[in-house]
Amino acid sequence: MRRDIPLTNMIRRAFTAGTRDSTGRPGARYWQQWTDYTIEARLDAPAGVVTGRERVTVQNNGDSALRVIVLRLDQNIFSSNVPRSETAPTLTDGMQVTALTVNGQAVDLNPPPRFGGRGPNAAPQQVTLAAYNLTQTLAMITLPTPVPAHSSFMLTAEWHFTVPKLGPNTRGIRMGAWGDSVYQVAQWYPRVAMYDDLRQGGWDTDPYLGGSEFYNNFGRFDLKLDLPAGWLAGASGVLQNPQEVLSPTVRERLTHVLESDSVLHIVAQSEMGPGTATATGDRLVWHFVADTVGDVAWGASRSYLFDATRATIPGKGPIPVYMFYTPGKTAQYAQAGPVVRHALEFYSKLWMPYAFPLLTLTDGPENGMEYPMMIMSAAGAGDHEAGHEWWPMMVGTNETWYGFMDEGFNQYMNALSRFDRMNQPANLDGIGQAYGRISGDEREAPLMWDANYGGPMYSFQAYQKAPLMLSMLGGVVGDSAVWRAMSEYAHAWRFKHPSPWDYAFFMSNALHQDLGWFWYSWLFTTDAVNGSIQDVRTQGSRTTVVVREDGQMPSPVVLAVHFAPTGPAIRRMANAQMVDDSTAIVTYPVDVWFAGSRTFEARLEFGARRIERIVLDPHCRFPDRDVTDNTWPRQPPPAAPTDPQAALRAQFGPPVCKG
Repeated sequence: MRRDIPLTNMIRRAFTAGTRDSTGRPGARYWQQWTDYTIEARLDAPAGVVTGRERVTVQNNGDSALRVIVLRLDQNIFSSNVPRSETAPTLTDGMQVTALTVNGQAVDLNPPPRFGGRGPNAAPQQVTLAAYNLTQTLAMITLPTPVPAHSSFMLTAEWHFTVPKLGPNTRGIRMGAWGDSVYQVAQWYPRVAMYDDLRQGGWDTDPYLGGSEFYNNFGRFDLKLDLPAGWLAGASGVLQNPQEVLSPTVRERLTHVLESDSVLHIVAQSEMGPGTATATGDRLVWHFVADTVGDVAWGASRSYLFDATRATIPGKGPIPVYMFYTPGKTAQYAQAGPVVRHALEFYSKLWMPYAFPLLTLTDGPENGMEYPMMIMSAAGAGDHEAGHEWWPMMVGTNETWYGFMDEGFNQYMNALSRFDRMNQPANLDGIGQAYGRISGDEREAPLMWDANYGGPMYSFQAYQKAPLMLSMLGGVVGDSAVWRAMSEYAHAWRFKHPSPWDYAFFMSNALHQDLGWFWYSWLFTTDAVNGSIQDVRTQGSRTTVVVREDGQMPSPVVLAVHFAPTGPAIRRMANAQMVDDSTAIVTYPVDVWFAGSRTFEARLEFGARRIERIVLDPHCRFPDRDVTDNTWPRQPPPAAPTDPQAALRAQFGPPVCKG
């Protein structure tokens, strides 16, 4: 049984460079890029064409010169000639980049092929300022003069695209329009790709395939949206010019949002249009600023209703929650407001305080997606999408590669939030054991597999497995210890970019245990536990329980010992906890397996009280392939579930563990 965490070349380079270390914290020489965007965009309706121009200043804080610039053009996911992991609901011409400059010099948008037709003995090709693959989701600009380390460059771009029109029951790929009146626009501007201390060459060059979402640099966004008058807009960031775009009545109502938890109606259906909802005029420019974020997105509509409420953040006070939604959904968003409020307040206490000054919800075709300070269509997914404001918005995880650090952690905390909303203590029993029925499926990729290529069980890999892993971890060290350690991890990597190695090493250190065996099994393999009670022998006051482990994943030996209700007093054991007058929980550390034996003899000395029943893993935290042999005396096996993932898709319903 392997007990260490495998190190790849990527993390070894970071350790050698001192940017990260085995404590799991940022190293003494940790660095990350910083990007400042100024974006001006215009929406022309009903054509649905967005025209934009941007200026982005990139601070190269790394130790190497930049010889190329990698751009993400996610909007090209809707083009006909790009690879995708899912079917596009509709096709467009993609993103048309019409101009690029670097430090004021024009970039050649139509250069000859870099290596086309050149034989092996050809002279080296001269590097020119040129852009390649502008029709794909990942483009590259070659630089004749590299950008030195610890310096900056400025890039400008001009572009346009058509927002995909979608039917009423069709979900967009993080982008779309209902008719000519409701637009949600995200991953929509030429974005400088992530450049970090981990990858060879620095640049993140995984393509955008549609399933996995993003991995972004932090920076500041200054966004101006030119919209028809009468249209309401919600976006990442704080509105800078309410007096120029909102009517006096709306501005006055907004002054009362922070006064109570009530959901206030800011713009009713009878108040749509210029003069009542917005300022008057032909077109209005909405100006938003978002600081220390990785992205910016927006929604706009001439039919939006506008509600608002507040959330009170520990150590910060109340912040506004804005909800823009279409007619007919008033009841849904009346429920969404309190759900999102609870999420922001609960996760602020659980992990760390919500860092941003507000949160905005926008209705539209994308029925569940997150961006900094903004949620798309969160009426039914408010808790989950709000959870993403912690990862990846405040803790900048790489969801493209390691979806479990984003979606999986979120699913775990959503379960905790649900218990809190119901005023019940969190009960994660039964969840960890569920993986035993799934392990071994040839379609499952390990968590450390690039989630962009996660295959047919991508959803399980990215969303559902991490909560099972953390349920088992709670079974090893205690749930409250897991929550404390994850809170410390969130604080340590706030507005930084942790890798899975950073997380695993951090948690092991925070929990003061060598958990290499745990992280190896859960992150790098698809192994499971396969424990059983082989024999129970009693001689005098001693009972010996023979436990066997046939799985490749080890686990502590946890036994629930149930005594006859009456009899001699129960003698106390040092490694036992009395649950009540007739039940004791006895725990032996995972170390009992490390010498290589497949069997372990647990010697119970509780005195002369008769033992009626013994259960291995009574809290059902360890992923056991076969639980029918975990009880002595043997009991009839429970009915096998027809779909072992059904309970997981229901996001952890009532625990079924019967220890």
